Parts: sequence; C-alpha cells; structure tokens
Amino acid sequence: MPAVPPDPIPLPPARTPAGTAAAPDRPVALTDRPATTPAPAPGHGTAPAPGHGTAPDASQPPPRDGLRGVLDLAGLRLPVVSFLARLPAAVCPTGTLLLVTTRSGIGAAGIVAGALWAGQAVGGPLIGRIADRRGQRRVVLVAAVVNAALLAALVVTALARQPLAAQAVCAALAGCTVPQVGPLTRSRWVALADGHPHGRELVGRALSLDAVLDEVSFVAGPALAGILAFAVDPAGGLVLSAVLIAVFGVLFALHPSAPTPTRATAPALTLRRSAAGGPRLLSPALCVLITLTVLQGLFFGSANAGVNALAAGDSGVAGLVWSVLGATSAVSGILTGALFGGTSLTLRLRLALLAQSVLVLPLLAVTSALPATLTLAGMGLAVAPNLISIFGLAERAAPVDRMGEAMTLLASGLIIGQGIGALAAGQLAATHGCTAAFALTAVAAALALVTSLTLSGPLRRLTR
Repeated sequence: MPAVPPDPIPLPPARTPAGTAAAPDRPVALTDRPATTPAPAPGHGTAPAPGHGTAPDASQPPPRDGLRGVLDLAGLRLPVVSFLARLPAAVCPTGTLLLVTTRSGIGAAGIVAGALWAGQAVGGPLIGRIADRRGQRRVVLVAAVVNAALLAALVVTALARQPLAAQAVCAALAGCTVPQVGPLTRSRWVALADGHPHGRELVGRALSLDAVLDEVSFVAGPALAGILAFAVDPAGGLVLSAVLIAVFGVLFALHPSAPTPTRATAPALTLRRSAAGGPRLLSPALCVLITLTVLQGLFFGSANAGVNALAAGDSGVAGLVWSVLGATSAVSGILTGALFGGTSLTLRLRLALLAQSVLVLPLLAVTSALPATLTLAGMGLAVAPNLISIFGLAERAAPVDRMGEAMTLLASGLIIGQGIGALAAGQLAATHGCTAAFALTAVAAALALVTSLTLSGPLRRLTR
C-alpha cells in the first residue's frame, strides 16, 4: 500500500474575524501569526509550539465544519496537487512488474520491483531529513526532476533488455529519489495548523483527508498501470508516472505551503525539543509507532500475496478483490473524523487494531474470490482509522522541525513491512496455499494489537 510524505515563509494564512482564511495560497508574514500562550507538552520537557498543545482561544470562532475548515488553511490546490504528485508511488511498483515481466520474465521483474521498493524505503527518511533541514521547496523540486529522469531511464533499459543489474540500479535509484509527497504533505498540514487556536482539531481533519487521498491512490494506481499496459503498452504506467511527477511534483514543490529552513528555526517552532536542547526524533513513542507501521505493512503485504495465490495468478481478479480493501478504507477515513473526533488517539488506535484483528479472522476460512472480497471489505473499515491514529500520534511525538523526517520514517516502515510480508507470505502460499499466507496476516494484526496494549505508556503520555 501503499505507499511515499519535501521559499518565502509559508506560515498559516491570516484569519479573518469570520474565521475564514485570507488568501490561502499567499505566504503570510511572521507577524500575522495569532498570539497564543504555549502550555507544557508532556514528554518534551518544554512548551509545545502553538497549535500543538494550546487550548482553543475562546475569542476565535471554531473552524468551519468538515473539510471546509481544512481547505481554509491552504485552499483546494494543495490536496489536488499532492494527490496527483503521490499517484506515481502507487503506479510504479505494478508498472515495473508489468513492463519487466513482458520483456525479461517474472523472475527479473521481481528483482527489479524489489530494488524499487528497497530504494524507496532507504531514500524516504533521507529525503525527509534533508527537507526538514534545507526546506521542502528545493529538495522536492530536485527529487521530482531526478525521479522523472530515472523512471524514463528504467523504461529505456527495460525495453532495450539491458542487463538485469542495469535495470535494478535504475529502479533502486528511482526508489531513492521518490519525492515522498504523502509524508511531506502530512508535515505541511501540521505546519499550516500550527499557531491556529483550533490547530489540533484541524490537524486531525487534515490527516483524515490525507489518509483518504492515500487510499484512493492505493486503489487507482495499480488499476491505472494495468489499464495502460492492456490498452496502450506495458511501459504506459511508468511513462505516466514520469510525466505526473515531472509536472505535479514540481507544482507541489513550488506550492506556498512548502516549509523552509527559516520556518524550521522560527522561535515558535523550536520549542518542542528534548531536554538536552537538540531535536530528539526517535523518542520511545515514535519507536512504538514505527513498529506498528512495520506490522501494518506486514499485514498488507501478506494479505496481498494471499489474494494473488487465491486468484491463482490471475492479476485481474486479484487486483479487483484487493481494491475493495482500499475502497472501504477510504470511506472509513472520511467518517473517522466525524464519528470519533472526540475520542483520544490512543484509544482510537487500540479500537482500530482490535477491529482489524477480529475482521481478518474470516480470511482463514475463505476458498474463493467472493468470500475474500467481502472479508477484505470489512478489514478495510479498520485500516484508515488505524493509520490516521498513527500519523496523528506521530505529529505529537516528533519535534516540529523534524516532522518531515518522522513522517517518512513511518512511510518507510510500511514499505519494509510490505516487502517482508510479500516475500514471506509468497513462500508460504507456494508451499501450503493461500490460507498459510492469510495466517501470517492474522498474526501481524494480532502482534500490532498486542504492541499497542503492552507498549502503550509512551503513547498515553502523548494524549494527556
């Protein structure tokens, strides 16, 4: 699954007395920030940045309902551009498999696609770290241009049947340079809500919106790659990805919401640090969250391998069955903020993991596509609330000026888990059938639930 999340000072838009944003896409001067009084932030030793722990200002009206309040922060252009810029991350794995399989066989395709995933898992946190230090604008701009060029190089080497090593190197470098639009978008929403008197509420809504965009791309990406391979050419998915990242990756980089190094050193944003005086990234809470993303990736990868084994290698049937999980997850993501906005993130995470652990159990008994489809539809209802809670807790656990790096670490955890799950479950399915692969899915769900219960102390401190 997914997945992906990077310069005048792009501080949150000035608020009018009516509570609406003034000129959402215009960078706002530092003096336009609302005055707030920071309150102590548990686990960081100092007061948090405004918007991360302050009580709502009674003199300020609450934000508008639903997504309208989120769009008041940055306008419609940010979610639209970020969606189109993150779509290649969902298209490329399937597009790579389809192209290399037709030219060099399934064995070579697995190696090249694995190199792409490995590159993304390694390069994601590095890009997030550089973006936090240098500013997202220049880092994402360079990454988008280089990534588009490397995807084009991968297409050329695959079509020309160049040595497998050359194709794998191109794929690994393409993975390393993925601009991490999804994780960096989440860090932008956190920065935009910072200083707003209702910032925490808006961050929750924004992360719900971002989870929905991730799920839609998760469903649409592989489908686009398959349609283009069938109707146009097996290289169609990678060519489309190169074009999308070259155009919308650049637009995402240049969007006024891009945080800059100046923003990262602004006084309001340097408060949430470790007691030693430097930004502490790998806190106990964030380590727990990274562990949960690895287990969630294991859940995705093993379930996907099991579905492919159940479909007996028919990619059309497998893709249709698997897409149902993303569809119901997108729906639950939309409903999460509205139905559970008042529930603490830690409790919400536990409930989502409990639901996921229960809903996965029917997979152990399925023997055909229809029961598997219905079971995956139920499982999807727990996926988005789980991921929204994880990323919401990460927003509270990470230092503000290293938020991009934190989000990319979580995304890399998902990728690593998916790779391990696909490899292990694929071997289990080949030897013992799809039920063995689904058993690994159930184990991953149970381990995630146990982790959230036994290592809950650091997470509870984030929500006090």
